[in-house]
Amino acid sequence: MSDLQTAKNNLVGHTLCLCKDGNCILSDKRGIAPMMDLIAEGVDLSGYSVADTVVGKAAAMLFVKCGIKNVFAKTLSENGKRILDKFNLAYEYEMLTEKIINRAGTDMCPMEKAVLDTDDIDEAYEILKTKLQNIN
Repeated sequence: MSDLQTAKNNLVGHTLCLCKDGNCILSDKRGIAPMMDLIAEGVDLSGYSVADTVVGKAAAMLFVKCGIKNVFAKTLSENGKRILDKFNLAYEYEMLTEKIINRAGTDMCPMEKAVLDTDDIDEAYEILKTKLQNIN
């Protein structure tokens, strides 16, 4: 079974599953928090496959930053798809949407909105880090 298939199978009941060579990392945190935490902890995710419930541009850019090789998204935004295409990450999705909506359902996701004007991966990471610090 492929790492991506293993990640998809283990996503049930979680928000994120990263798999490589039988090693799986699961998270129940929402949004980009699990990826930001793993990056901050210095976890080497290069070559991992990821299954995620929602992938917008922010998450896609974090996957690129970490060297993820395959992505499965239950819901993928058009901007997220564009980033995955631009950086040649293989991906699958169940539903493609124009944009990711915030939890209140009133506007675009604040993380996706924060990185709307950049395709620079390192700049996006710094923007997201600052945004999360300001929210917390």
